[in-house]
Amino acid sequence: MQTLSAQNSRESAVVNEFIYSVYNWMAVGLALTGFVAYFVANSQTMLQLILGNKLVFYGLIFGELGLVFTLAARINKLQRSTAITLYILYAILNGATLSTIFLIYARSTITSTFFICSATFIVSSGYGMLTKRDLTSMGSFLFMGLIGIVIASVVNMFVQSSQMSMMISYIGVLVFVGLTVYDTQRLKQMALTQEANSKGAIMGALALYLDFINLFLMMLRIVGGGRD
Repeated sequence: MQTLSAQNSRESAVVNEFIYSVYNWMAVGLALTGFVAYFVANSQTMLQLILGNKLVFYGLIFGELGLVFTLAARINKLQRSTAITLYILYAILNGATLSTIFLIYARSTITSTFFICSATFIVSSGYGMLTKRDLTSMGSFLFMGLIGIVIASVVNMFVQSSQMSMMISYIGVLVFVGLTVYDTQRLKQMALTQEANSKGAIMGALALYLDFINLFLMMLRIVGGGRD
Protein backbone atom coordinates (compact mmCIF):
# COMPACT_ATOMS: atom_id res chain seq x y z
CA MET A 1 0.00 0.00 0.00
CA GLN A 2 2.80 2.37 0.90
CA THR A 3 4.65 1.42 -2.28
CA LEU A 4 1.60 2.26 -4.41
CA SER A 5 1.14 5.52 -2.55
CA ALA A 6 4.81 6.41 -3.03
CA GLN A 7 4.57 5.61 -6.75
CA ASN A 8 1.49 7.83 -7.10
CA SER A 9 3.32 10.61 -5.29
CA ARG A 10 6.31 10.31 -7.63
CA GLU A 11 4.05 10.34 -10.69
CA SER A 12 2.21 13.38 -9.38
CA ALA A 13 5.52 15.17 -8.76
CA VAL A 14 6.74 14.37 -12.30
CA VAL A 15 3.49 15.64 -13.86
CA ASN A 16 3.47 18.82 -11.76
CA GLU A 17 7.10 19.61 -12.53
CA PHE A 18 6.56 19.03 -16.26
CA ILE A 19 3.34 21.09 -16.39
CA TYR A 20 5.02 23.90 -14.43
CA SER A 21 7.85 23.98 -16.97
CA VAL A 22 5.36 24.00 -19.87
CA TYR A 23 3.42 26.95 -18.48
CA ASN A 24 6.64 28.84 -17.76
CA TRP A 25 7.80 28.48 -21.37
CA MET A 26 4.34 29.38 -22.64
CA ALA A 27 4.41 32.55 -20.52
CA VAL A 28 7.86 33.42 -21.89
CA GLY A 29 6.58 33.01 -25.45
CA LEU A 30 3.48 35.13 -24.87
CA ALA A 31 5.49 37.84 -23.13
CA LEU A 32 7.97 38.03 -26.02
CA THR A 33 5.16 38.12 -28.58
CA GLY A 34 3.32 40.87 -26.73
CA PHE A 35 6.45 42.98 -26.27
CA VAL A 36 7.54 42.67 -29.90
CA ALA A 37 4.01 43.37 -31.21
CA TYR A 38 3.75 46.51 -29.09
CA PHE A 39 7.25 47.67 -30.01
CA VAL A 40 6.73 47.19 -33.75
CA ALA A 41 3.29 48.86 -33.65
CA ASN A 42 4.88 51.95 -32.10
CA SER A 43 7.83 52.12 -34.49
CA GLN A 44 7.20 53.71 -37.86
CA THR A 45 10.48 52.31 -39.12
CA MET A 46 9.54 48.73 -38.21
CA LEU A 47 6.00 49.11 -39.54
CA GLN A 48 7.34 50.42 -42.81
CA LEU A 49 9.84 47.59 -43.02
CA ILE A 50 7.27 44.86 -42.32
CA LEU A 51 4.07 46.25 -43.84
CA GLY A 52 5.64 48.38 -46.54
CA ASN A 53 7.09 45.34 -48.25
CA LYS A 54 4.86 42.32 -48.89
CA LEU A 55 7.90 40.11 -49.40
CA VAL A 56 9.06 40.85 -45.86
CA PHE A 57 5.60 40.33 -44.34
CA TYR A 58 4.93 37.03 -46.11
CA GLY A 59 8.52 36.01 -45.52
CA LEU A 60 7.90 36.34 -41.79
CA ILE A 61 4.73 34.25 -42.04
CA PHE A 62 6.44 31.49 -43.99
CA GLY A 63 9.34 31.69 -41.56
CA GLU A 64 6.93 31.08 -38.67
CA LEU A 65 5.40 28.09 -40.43
CA GLY A 66 8.86 26.70 -41.11
CA LEU A 67 9.84 27.02 -37.45
CA VAL A 68 6.66 25.26 -36.25
CA PHE A 69 7.09 22.39 -38.71
CA THR A 70 10.78 22.06 -37.83
CA LEU A 71 10.03 21.86 -34.12
CA ALA A 72 7.19 19.38 -34.62
CA ALA A 73 9.07 17.11 -37.02
CA ARG A 74 12.59 17.20 -35.54
CA ILE A 75 12.10 17.86 -31.83
CA ASN A 76 13.66 14.49 -30.88
CA LYS A 77 16.74 15.18 -33.02
CA LEU A 78 17.27 18.79 -32.00
CA GLN A 79 19.57 19.87 -29.22
CA ARG A 80 17.84 21.38 -26.19
CA SER A 81 19.37 24.80 -26.86
CA THR A 82 18.30 24.66 -30.53
CA ALA A 83 14.70 23.80 -29.63
CA ILE A 84 14.57 26.69 -27.17
CA THR A 85 16.10 29.08 -29.71
CA LEU A 86 13.59 28.11 -32.41
CA TYR A 87 10.68 28.52 -30.00
CA ILE A 88 11.86 31.98 -28.90
CA LEU A 89 12.49 32.99 -32.51
CA TYR A 90 8.97 31.88 -33.43
CA ALA A 91 7.47 33.95 -30.61
CA ILE A 92 9.43 37.01 -31.80
CA LEU A 93 8.41 36.61 -35.45
CA ASN A 94 4.80 36.06 -34.45
CA GLY A 95 4.92 39.26 -32.42
CA ALA A 96 6.15 41.16 -35.47
CA THR A 97 3.27 39.95 -37.64
CA LEU A 98 0.67 40.38 -34.87
CA SER A 99 1.64 44.03 -34.50
CA THR A 100 -0.99 44.73 -37.16
CA ILE A 101 -3.79 44.25 -34.59
CA PHE A 102 -2.76 47.57 -33.02
CA LEU A 103 -3.52 49.22 -36.37
CA ILE A 104 -6.94 47.59 -36.65
CA TYR A 105 -8.37 47.50 -33.12
CA ALA A 106 -8.54 49.99 -30.29
CA ARG A 107 -6.02 49.27 -27.53
CA SER A 108 -8.83 49.14 -24.95
CA THR A 109 -10.44 46.40 -27.03
CA ILE A 110 -7.18 44.46 -27.27
CA THR A 111 -6.65 44.72 -23.51
CA SER A 112 -10.18 43.65 -22.56
CA THR A 113 -10.11 40.78 -25.05
CA PHE A 114 -6.77 39.61 -23.67
CA PHE A 115 -8.23 39.35 -20.15
CA ILE A 116 -11.36 37.58 -21.42
CA CYS A 117 -9.17 35.16 -23.38
CA SER A 118 -6.89 34.59 -20.37
CA ALA A 119 -9.84 33.74 -18.12
CA THR A 120 -11.29 31.40 -20.73
CA PHE A 121 -7.93 29.73 -21.26
CA ILE A 122 -7.35 29.22 -17.53
CA VAL A 123 -10.77 27.62 -17.06
CA SER A 124 -10.35 25.40 -20.13
CA SER A 125 -6.83 24.33 -19.24
CA GLY A 126 -7.86 23.73 -15.63
CA TYR A 127 -10.66 21.45 -16.80
CA GLY A 128 -8.26 19.53 -19.01
CA MET A 129 -5.92 19.10 -16.05
CA LEU A 130 -8.54 17.98 -13.54
CA THR A 131 -11.06 15.97 -15.54
CA LYS A 132 -10.93 12.18 -15.26
CA ARG A 133 -12.68 11.77 -18.60
CA ASP A 134 -10.53 10.45 -21.45
CA LEU A 135 -10.55 13.14 -24.14
CA THR A 136 -8.45 11.23 -26.69
CA SER A 137 -11.39 10.84 -29.06
CA MET A 138 -11.75 14.63 -29.20
CA GLY A 139 -8.44 14.98 -31.01
CA SER A 140 -9.53 13.89 -34.49
CA PHE A 141 -12.80 15.83 -34.23
CA LEU A 142 -11.01 19.04 -33.23
CA PHE A 143 -8.40 18.56 -35.95
CA MET A 144 -11.18 18.29 -38.54
CA GLY A 145 -12.68 21.47 -37.13
CA LEU A 146 -9.31 23.21 -37.40
CA ILE A 147 -8.92 22.13 -41.04
CA GLY A 148 -12.43 23.42 -41.71
CA ILE A 149 -11.55 26.80 -40.22
CA VAL A 150 -8.41 27.07 -42.37
CA ILE A 151 -10.31 26.19 -45.56
CA ALA A 152 -13.19 28.56 -44.74
CA SER A 153 -10.72 31.37 -43.95
CA VAL A 154 -8.94 30.90 -47.29
CA VAL A 155 -12.28 30.94 -49.13
CA ASN A 156 -13.33 34.07 -47.27
CA MET A 157 -10.18 35.84 -48.41
CA PHE A 158 -11.80 35.90 -51.84
CA VAL A 159 -15.46 36.17 -50.78
CA GLN A 160 -14.83 38.94 -48.22
CA SER A 161 -18.02 38.15 -46.29
CA SER A 162 -18.30 39.75 -42.84
CA GLN A 163 -21.02 37.24 -41.87
CA MET A 164 -18.79 34.33 -42.84
CA SER A 165 -15.87 35.87 -40.96
CA MET A 166 -17.97 36.18 -37.81
CA MET A 167 -19.21 32.59 -38.13
CA ILE A 168 -15.62 31.36 -38.52
CA SER A 169 -14.66 33.30 -35.39
CA TYR A 170 -17.42 31.79 -33.25
CA ILE A 171 -16.61 28.28 -34.44
CA GLY A 172 -12.91 29.04 -33.93
CA VAL A 173 -13.51 29.95 -30.29
CA LEU A 174 -15.20 26.59 -29.69
CA VAL A 175 -12.46 24.68 -31.51
CA PHE A 176 -9.57 26.36 -29.68
CA VAL A 177 -11.28 26.04 -26.30
CA GLY A 178 -11.58 22.33 -27.07
CA LEU A 179 -7.94 22.15 -28.18
CA THR A 180 -6.84 23.85 -24.96
CA VAL A 181 -8.66 21.21 -22.92
CA TYR A 182 -7.36 18.38 -25.10
CA ASP A 183 -3.73 19.60 -25.23
CA THR A 184 -3.63 20.14 -21.47
CA GLN A 185 -4.77 16.60 -20.77
CA ARG A 186 -2.26 15.32 -23.33
CA LEU A 187 0.52 17.04 -21.39
CA LYS A 188 -0.23 14.83 -18.39
CA GLN A 189 0.13 11.77 -20.60
CA MET A 190 3.37 13.10 -22.09
CA ALA A 191 4.84 13.54 -18.63
CA LEU A 192 4.19 9.89 -17.76
CA THR A 193 4.73 8.10 -21.07
CA GLN A 194 7.87 9.78 -22.36
CA GLU A 195 10.91 11.52 -20.98
CA ALA A 196 9.58 14.74 -19.46
CA ASN A 197 12.57 16.80 -20.47
CA SER A 198 12.92 20.42 -21.49
CA LYS A 199 12.36 19.61 -25.18
CA GLY A 200 9.03 17.98 -24.35
CA ALA A 201 8.16 21.05 -22.31
CA ILE A 202 8.95 23.28 -25.30
CA MET A 203 6.56 21.30 -27.53
CA GLY A 204 3.87 21.41 -24.86
CA ALA A 205 4.39 25.16 -24.45
CA LEU A 206 4.18 25.66 -28.22
CA ALA A 207 0.87 23.76 -28.38
CA LEU A 208 -0.71 25.82 -25.59
CA TYR A 209 0.83 29.02 -26.96
CA LEU A 210 -0.81 28.40 -30.34
CA ASP A 211 -4.13 27.59 -28.65
CA PHE A 212 -4.00 30.84 -26.69
CA ILE A 213 -2.95 33.06 -29.61
CA ASN A 214 -5.60 31.67 -31.94
CA LEU A 215 -8.29 31.83 -29.27
CA PHE A 216 -7.32 35.45 -28.63
CA LEU A 217 -7.50 36.35 -32.33
CA MET A 218 -10.90 34.68 -32.75
CA MET A 219 -12.26 36.52 -29.73
CA LEU A 220 -10.75 39.79 -30.93
CA ARG A 221 -12.68 39.52 -34.19
CA ILE A 222 -15.90 38.99 -32.22
CA VAL A 223 -15.37 41.65 -29.56
CA GLY A 224 -13.30 44.09 -31.58
CA GLY A 225 -14.19 47.15 -33.52
CA GLY A 226 -12.10 49.79 -35.25
CA ARG A 227 -9.59 51.98 -33.52
CA ASP A 228 -10.90 54.80 -31.32
